[in-house]
Amino acid sequence: MGSLENGFPLKRDPLLRSSSSVRGERYPFLQRPRSRFSRFLFFRKIDYLQWICTVAVFFFFVVLFQMFLPGSVVEKSEVALKDVEKSLGDLKFLKELGMLDFGEDIRFEPSKLLGKFKKEAREADFSSFNRTRSRFGYRKPQLALVFSDLLVDSYQVLMVTIASALQEIGYVFQVYSLQGGPANDVWRQMGVPVTLIQSCDETEVMVDWLNYDGILVHSLGVKDVFSCYLQEPFKSLPLIWTIHEEALAIRSQNYASDGLLDILNDWKRVFNHSTVVVFPNYVMPMIYSAYDSGNFFVIPSFPAEALEAEIDVTSDADNLRAKMGYANDDLVIAIVGSQFLYRGMWLEHAMVLQAMLPLLHEFSFYEHSNSRLKIFVLSGDSNSNYTMAVEAIAQRLEYPRSVVKHFPVAADSDKALSMADLVIYGSCLEEQSFPKVLVKAMGMGKPIIAPDLAIIRKHVDDRVNGYLFPKGNFNVLSQIILQVISEGRLSPLAQSIASIGRDTVINLMVSETVEGYASLLDAVLKLPSEAAPAKEVAEIPSKLKEKWQWQLFKGVSNLTVLQRNEKSFTVLDEFEKNWNHTPKRKPGSSFALNESFIYGIWEEERYTVMSNIKRRREEDEIKDRTEQPHNTWEDVYRSAKKADRSKNDLHERDEGELERTGQPLCIYEPYFGEGVWPFLHRYSLYRGIGLSSKGRRSGIDDVDAPSRLPLLNNPYYRNVLGEYGAFFAIANRVDRIHKNAWIGFHSWRATARNVSLSKIAETALLDAIQTRRYGDALYFWVRMDSDPRNPLQLDFWSFCDSINAGNCKFAFSESLKMMYGIKSDQEFLPPMPADGYTWSAMQSWALPTRSFLEFVMFSRMFVDALDVQMYNEHHSTGRCYLSLSKDKHCYSRLLELLVNVWAYHSARRIVYVHPETGAMQEQHKFDIRRGQMWIKWFSYTMIKSMDEDLGEEADADHPTRRWLWPSTGEVFWQGVYEREKNLRFRQKEHRKQKSKAKLDRMRHRRHQKVIGKYVKPPPEMENSTTTNGTETILQTN
Repeated sequence: MGSLENGFPLKRDPLLRSSSSVRGERYPFLQRPRSRFSRFLFFRKIDYLQWICTVAVFFFFVVLFQMFLPGSVVEKSEVALKDVEKSLGDLKFLKELGMLDFGEDIRFEPSKLLGKFKKEAREADFSSFNRTRSRFGYRKPQLALVFSDLLVDSYQVLMVTIASALQEIGYVFQVYSLQGGPANDVWRQMGVPVTLIQSCDETEVMVDWLNYDGILVHSLGVKDVFSCYLQEPFKSLPLIWTIHEEALAIRSQNYASDGLLDILNDWKRVFNHSTVVVFPNYVMPMIYSAYDSGNFFVIPSFPAEALEAEIDVTSDADNLRAKMGYANDDLVIAIVGSQFLYRGMWLEHAMVLQAMLPLLHEFSFYEHSNSRLKIFVLSGDSNSNYTMAVEAIAQRLEYPRSVVKHFPVAADSDKALSMADLVIYGSCLEEQSFPKVLVKAMGMGKPIIAPDLAIIRKHVDDRVNGYLFPKGNFNVLSQIILQVISEGRLSPLAQSIASIGRDTVINLMVSETVEGYASLLDAVLKLPSEAAPAKEVAEIPSKLKEKWQWQLFKGVSNLTVLQRNEKSFTVLDEFEKNWNHTPKRKPGSSFALNESFIYGIWEEERYTVMSNIKRRREEDEIKDRTEQPHNTWEDVYRSAKKADRSKNDLHERDEGELERTGQPLCIYEPYFGEGVWPFLHRYSLYRGIGLSSKGRRSGIDDVDAPSRLPLLNNPYYRNVLGEYGAFFAIANRVDRIHKNAWIGFHSWRATARNVSLSKIAETALLDAIQTRRYGDALYFWVRMDSDPRNPLQLDFWSFCDSINAGNCKFAFSESLKMMYGIKSDQEFLPPMPADGYTWSAMQSWALPTRSFLEFVMFSRMFVDALDVQMYNEHHSTGRCYLSLSKDKHCYSRLLELLVNVWAYHSARRIVYVHPETGAMQEQHKFDIRRGQMWIKWFSYTMIKSMDEDLGEEADADHPTRRWLWPSTGEVFWQGVYEREKNLRFRQKEHRKQKSKAKLDRMRHRRHQKVIGKYVKPPPEMENSTTTNGTETILQTN
């Protein structure tokens, strides 16, 4: 895994063992973590003989260690702490040899992701064209939270706490969920709206995910929603996926071993698409290493184990003890350790058991007490031989046979912990996450004893909420155990410490979680210039970082606590059923495909195919035997010519196309990708135009824009131009595709905002067009002053600056000066006065087709001037001065408002159509515009003459420089017309010459003389000849 320093995952039992089996098939020996001793063997050049000698020396010391195990301690009549010290001292030579080095240098570091964040932070100070880019902050950052359900679980407690804190520093949230639940009331109490959605295949609830600056999804259960984010245009959204379940890591090994690579690859595709995958501890990135593409990140967050402990603490521990053969008065001590399996674990358990010998000796003196000492080691799994190892260690230390037992982790470890009176954490492995087993133990109210590792010392205070002993000093551990146990029972102090520990774990790691998510969002989100950045993390109120928001869930009805890991297996089962495979069972059960069943399906399919082939062969043979009507050569020739003519027809005209032919207006809806299909209309007034050939709707008469404008096959210009690519594609030889008097465009994002035209408004618009109520006018139905990006209802140029990093006016001025060839340093910007009216936004308007072609003529030159300014830098670095960060849609926001400038200064009427009622109101009336319009610069005569000049240059001079204008549409000028006229005349003359030459050849060709000719006799002669012949025959007879 690229995110691990040593390059190999640690071996864990059972989770990590199952998740690393694929890699272990190729490198079985390398599954173990590399300590200093192993690195010495691997990276130093030692020959084969030296390596064998080294292994032999290692086993010699292992045997020597077993010889030194303190069996003499029990043989002596008096066991004291000094004897323990002496016996433990015998192990010092192992530490000196490095055999007690448990691999504390193995760490998970998201180096690739952190490097990406640092690089983007450096690029944030980048300055384009020496232009200052500004942030206006007129709206707050918008975040979407997506859940599989709204049941009360660790995800809800986690995100409610995080959202409460992030709201204080400026974030706004919207919750989406596949299913409802009692947490719905909690979110609404916080003022966060909640919406129930379906998967992307269902279109009852449509969501425009582009409205959000980032999306936070949670759990494996949201897999069905991921199909939305894997489609254009939502692919580029920042996506943070939080995973707390280990089920997929366990199940994925079954996918690999059973050959279900399609399911495995589908999950990998989802992981790879996520911007960041967040785990709550540093163990889970290792067990999910098969899916790591360098985007794994860890934020120590709400321990779900604390929530599960609320269930386990109420379980009937007495019954569990009875099942295990423990009496209610017995003192049960659990020895636990790290989730990883490493070579020093058995040594640690042996030393912990040895440190407990004084306690065993004291129990032998409690004759009046009925309590007995019971110890179980919670480690390993049921398939390993670790049970035999624990029994051997206990026998060597001369523990009574029934005192020490082994519990595999694969069993119900939570129930085992609930039986214990004291929990001892014996692992000395330095880890990055607080041990999960200690969270559970503290949540159950058990006193804990643990080494003073850095991560444990951070959350556990010695003799306050737990007991700590120096790492590797098991003599101190013996002393602590004797202090915790008093006369066969837990001491009152230990019980008080356990109670405090339980209160501690309920609010564990709140500050780390809140600050971690706030910092991650700050690094991942790329906010546009109109969005205000969030406040600093340090400004989050301290009270929101001290406790999880439990109090918000107290008033929720039907409060239920679910074990998310159990439910995740059910989710995986349902997902596998959709792939037509046998559903999986719970972990620990074997999964195997029914090969005979698969073979039967294959045989049935094969028989069906063979039967169809045989049936078609028989039908062909029967057809050949039947009498077929024979046509003349003239009929065959006529049919062939008809077939050739039909090849030129692109498609049969459907009902929608026939209806559009007779109506005055056709509204086109530009779109890119399958993600916007639910937002497109499906009746004759509207027609889709796909900006890419890949994402077009099948079976619908949509226009293929790249086939009409090859420039759109270039992804760079398809993204930069946006909906203007559709404008140019329709205008290119418009009479071949659009035959209506009026033309309109409608953005699918306007449909997502519920501002599309209603049936009433459509009827009103068509009536105004047919009656020419406003003449040559621009009709629009999406107002700029109601745009979510303009909450302050700014004037035209201020709003344009706010969505273009403060450089809209500069870009307009420079482009117009380049278009008109003006050599001046002064600003050349047409006025757009704030006269109390509004402007069009989101490219939703209608124009006469003739006026639309004039607007496209102007737009082609304007876009070309923009391209000259920005192409080199934007194409190479992805940055331009109209955006604060890398943006592939660099100047599409500026072009969105261009139609307003052209319509205002070309003296067109501008009419607003209410999308619901159809009421119309003229904006910026002519009596207000007088003296402010630049009619000279925007007149048709001026634009047409400039267009012909560019056409002549492109056609006659053939410039070799990179030039966008000729690729955006037709190149036409008077010379082209004359050339086409002369070409048609020459072709006509050539046809005449060919026809004349053919006639001359027919008149002057030489005719061959007739060699012989049969002349048929007249009927009279033929009859007489027949009669004479008959008479001759009769006479002869």
